[in-house]
Amino acid sequence: MSQTLEESLFQRKQTGFLLSPDKSLAEMLHQLWSPDVLEFTVFDRGAKAIERMFIDPPDLLVVDNRLRDISGREVANLVKSENVYRQVPVVMCVDPVDVEEPWNWNQVEVDDFLVRPFNPSEVRDRINLTLCRAMRAMDANPLSKLPGNTSIIQRIQQLIDSGDEFALAYCDLDYFKSYNDKYGFSRGDEVLMMAARVIVNTIRSYQGVQSFVGHVGGDDFVFILPPDKVEDACKRIIKAFDEIVPHFYDPEDRKRGNITSVDREGNTKVFPLMAISLAVVVDTDRRITHYGEVSSIAMGLKKKAKEDPKSNYVIDRRKA
Repeated sequence: MSQTLEESLFQRKQTGFLLSPDKSLAEMLHQLWSPDVLEFTVFDRGAKAIERMFIDPPDLLVVDNRLRDISGREVANLVKSENVYRQVPVVMCVDPVDVEEPWNWNQVEVDDFLVRPFNPSEVRDRINLTLCRAMRAMDANPLSKLPGNTSIIQRIQQLIDSGDEFALAYCDLDYFKSYNDKYGFSRGDEVLMMAARVIVNTIRSYQGVQSFVGHVGGDDFVFILPPDKVEDACKRIIKAFDEIVPHFYDPEDRKRGNITSVDREGNTKVFPLMAISLAVVVDTDRRITHYGEVSSIAMGLKKKAKEDPKSNYVIDRRKA
C-alpha cells in the first residue's frame, strides 16, 4: 500500500467497483493499494452498482458470486452487453464449489476470476495484470493490433529513464492518401496490413535484442532497435516494401508506374507508386530526456526524407 502512483504500473489513478457483501474482501482490497493508485467503491448489492456504473463507469469491476440480489454472471454479462462499457474488465470472485464443474467462458464474459480463500499477493498481481491487459487492449490499433500511442510513449520514456541506448524509427507511407482515394479504404487497409507485416517480420528477425513495433495510426508506424541494427533494418524494410507494393495496384497502373488521383486540395494530379520514408532518431549518449524531444527531432527528419519521391531513410546521429 506504500506504493505511490509514480511507482505503480499505471499512468493515472485507477478506480474500481467491488460488488460483494463480504466485508473481509473489501478490507483486503483497500489494504492492497494506496487510494492514490487504485481506489475501490464497495457495493453490497449488484443493482445499485450497475445503476452507478452507467453514470460514472470505473476502470475495473470486481464481482462476487455471493451477491444476494443478482448473480455475478448476470452482472458481468449485463455490463459486457453494453458496447460503451464492454472494455471495462470484470474479475469474478467465486467459492471452490462454484468451479467444481467447468464454466462456459463464452457465456460468462469475465476477464479473470479469483477463488476463495484469497491469497492477497495473488489478488494484487492478478488485478494489476487485468488492468494492464485492458490498457494494452484499448491502446492496440484496431487494424494491425500493434501497440498504439500510449504504449509507444511509455516504451520510449522507459528507455530514456533507464539510460539505455536505442534507435527509434518513424515509418511513413508516401502517396498513401492518393492510393486510398482512388482504390478505396478496403484496399488501403490491405496496404497498411502489408506494411505492418513487413516491419514486424523484419524487426522480429533480430534475435536476442530489445525491440518494439508500434502503430501510431493511419500510415504511421514506429520501431525501436539497438543503434547498431537500425540502418540494416531500414534497408531491409525498404527493399521488401518496394518489392511488394506494386502488386497492390491494378496492372495498368503498375505498368505505368503512377496513378491519377486527387491531392489534399482536391486537384487532380499524377502520383508515383507508394514509397516508405523512415526517420531515425539515435540516442547513444543520453542527450534525450523526454519522449517529446524524440518526436520533435523525427518530424524534421521526416520532412527531409520525404524530399525524395522514392523510399529512403534519414538517420539523426547528432551528439549532445
